[in-house]
Amino acid sequence: MSSKPRTTHSSGSPFESSIGFSRAVRIGNRILVSGTAPVEPDGSSTPGDAAAQARRCLAIIVESVEALGGTAADVVRTRMFLTDPADAAAVGEAHGAVFGAIRPAATMVAGAVLLRPEWRVEIEAEAEVAGD
Repeated sequence: MSSKPRTTHSSGSPFESSIGFSRAVRIGNRILVSGTAPVEPDGSSTPGDAAAQARRCLAIIVESVEALGGTAADVVRTRMFLTDPADAAAVGEAHGAVFGAIRPAATMVAGAVLLRPEWRVEIEAEAEVAGD
């Protein structure tokens, strides 16, 4: 168990309380963002194609990192899970729009089965922030 303070952030996803997890956790300089699906504030799925869904995932991720004292520029790792490899270019373009200048280490895996059948993408991230 870490002796560093632990701070959590909730995005309001209905899955956070039912499954028992935090959208993001900060311990020391490290921020870990859970797998983030395209969920709207009301709990519904983001409509549209994989690009629209990826943009929503990334917006939730950046908001979570910022809520815990970081910025998008602090993101050092992302993992993208796709249900269809044909969506790789669209998801990659959305990722590049947010992280193109930052260029974190990244993984993209296709063929994933996600929690809801309408989800085409889920993304997680890790950030390292100054301080502590």
